[in-house]
Amino acid sequence: MNENPILRVSTKILFAPIILFGLYVQFHGDFGPGGGFQAGVIVASAFILYSIVFGVNEGKKLFPSNINLFLLALGGLLYGGVGIASMLLGEEFLSYNILGSSPQSGQHIGILLIEFGVGLTVSNVMIALFNAFVSFKSGKNK
Repeated sequence: MNENPILRVSTKILFAPIILFGLYVQFHGDFGPGGGFQAGVIVASAFILYSIVFGVNEGKKLFPSNINLFLLALGGLLYGGVGIASMLLGEEFLSYNILGSSPQSGQHIGILLIEFGVGLTVSNVMIALFNAFVSFKSGKNK
């Protein structure tokens, strides 16, 4: 599939808009449908599409596994860190009210951070799963 010029050009054209749409879904999730999980899957689909069209090795050059695993862990730490921060500030785990100057701003800050952590984790888990399945199918796990 990596020799088809139509797929290659289409993928290059669509790669950035797919990620931008994922970011839109991420940050629009406060006000409407969307959020971290949906945005994470959309962003991961851009990288998975690139790997399918250009080859897994090229996909791993674009987004190396060590960066993938680092961002995966960072998303989980961000999610947990918001909960720990709220506890250290005297509230319950993931009680966002304390994170801002007013309860409303604290809720907004907390939700943005939590959703970003979820999006980061989900996108990197999807990419890691794709790479693991491809490695398993090609026999590289033997």
